[in-house]
Amino acid sequence: MLGILVLLLRILTKAVYPQDPDGLRKCVNLYFAVGIVVMVICAVSYNVAYTLPVIKFREERKAQALLKESQENGSLTGLEENILADRDEDQLLGYWFPVLLMAAAFNVFDLVGKSLTAVFMLVDEKTAVGGCIARLFYSLFWGCLHGPMFLRTEIPVAILTCLLGLTNGYLTSVLMILAPKSVPLKHSETAGIVSALFLVIGLAASGSVLAWFWVIWF
Repeated sequence: MLGILVLLLRILTKAVYPQDPDGLRKCVNLYFAVGIVVMVICAVSYNVAYTLPVIKFREERKAQALLKESQENGSLTGLEENILADRDEDQLLGYWFPVLLMAAAFNVFDLVGKSLTAVFMLVDEKTAVGGCIARLFYSLFWGCLHGPMFLRTEIPVAILTCLLGLTNGYLTSVLMILAPKSVPLKHSETAGIVSALFLVIGLAASGSVLAWFWVIWF
């Protein structure tokens, strides 16, 4: 949806504003204004969602199911194995663990990774794509679920999440910079838009589907 929104905005701004410095400045202002509005809507919607009866009912049923499972197993094994982002609590940080894991660990290091392109920039597209393929975080996180006991703690998960955010931010930024440069100048804008569109498709479509299978399988 984000890629489609960006595409529609670009079509709108290209049709409405002149292609001069003043028109480009207005385009940028419009992009930032729309982005701010979308973020505010998302923040409000997120907080409102948890006040809905259906969400409260789901959380109550989930808590009851977890309690029943732990009672049937005679232990908290079912809770201890789930140590990734969807975990409700951990031994050290309690319910703050998933919040800190995603907000502080992933998002902060994702921002750091995106900023690293100002310091060091890959210039070869094949190297950047190879770096994306070479990441083995799936198997490493699987090890945190089913591997040796020293991996089944908060520290390895936090470290892997930081590295995931760092490499994600850096490689995404690199590819977004290199894609428009790898085509003729007249197609560079289209290449940037298509890259953003397929990035969103990968995150929202393929990523969500794979995450769903992860929850079911593990």
